[in-house]
Amino acid sequence: MLLAAVLAMSWGGPLVRYATAPPLAVAAWRVALSVLFIAIVVVARDRGRSIRAMSRRDWVLALGAGFFLAAHFWSWITSLSYTTVASSVVLVSTQPVFVAILSVAFLKESPSRRQWLGIGVAVLGAGVIGWGGFARGPEPLLGDLLAVAGAVFVACYYVIGRGVRQRLDLWSYIAVVYGVAAALLLFGAAVHPNVALTGYPGTDWLVFLALAAGPMMIGHTGVNYSLRYLPAYVANLALLGEPIGATLLAWWLPGIREPPTLQLVLGGSLVLLGIGMGMVRRNQKSTGPDPPWTGREDDATIEGAGRSG
Repeated sequence: MLLAAVLAMSWGGPLVRYATAPPLAVAAWRVALSVLFIAIVVVARDRGRSIRAMSRRDWVLALGAGFFLAAHFWSWITSLSYTTVASSVVLVSTQPVFVAILSVAFLKESPSRRQWLGIGVAVLGAGVIGWGGFARGPEPLLGDLLAVAGAVFVACYYVIGRGVRQRLDLWSYIAVVYGVAAALLLFGAAVHPNVALTGYPGTDWLVFLALAAGPMMIGHTGVNYSLRYLPAYVANLALLGEPIGATLLAWWLPGIREPPTLQLVLGGSLVLLGIGMGMVRRNQKSTGPDPPWTGREDDATIEGAGRSG
């Protein structure tokens, strides 16, 4: 499932380049169209009873995850209007670094020295890419910063999902999270003076559908599925394949043809190396009790479920 998710998410950046619609409209329709499919599944399963049975705490956390998902899509898709697909996807893939930092604050999991060293290497790689933004002008730099913001937002989304998915089934969770994200993005597009929700050519609607079916339904949903059976660091490690796939697709696809620069290869390699080092799991368990909001099982139980799944 993780392999399928990574392959599907690799198409996100290149597909956005084929759309003429503003980034906010692309993000809104990408999520909204996926919600329509999820609604059909939820009604067919139990007419939404499992969603109505969610606790108040789970509702609050799911609503928060939806907000961060909407913020991630807005910032990341907007970054593609200012910087290259490769730069954007590599920088947004620094998300495991922020997952580690947020885990210290909210999951009470302190990274090892090797993990902190990996974080430093990844930040250095991001700096190499960002320095190129200064050289290319203010717009590419803005795109790089938006991509990093997208990484922070999606890290919050995954950290929340790691805890909540231990209690909720997949379809109930993504119905609320995707629904909230879609509502926020549609509202933002509706009130934005320079963004329209309709009036786009047929090719744009094909892009919206492709983004909903591939990167959203297979990509994000596949990762959310895995969060119930595998630790978050495993899911984030798998996602490191996304920038590789997206860069190759952007280089190969007609109408884009963006060959990676030497600076991007160097900076991106450092980012991926640092994340790989930083996400190596320690043998010993984290010290301290789990915070009450996670509802998390112990590591042995989760990893055992992951092996059986």
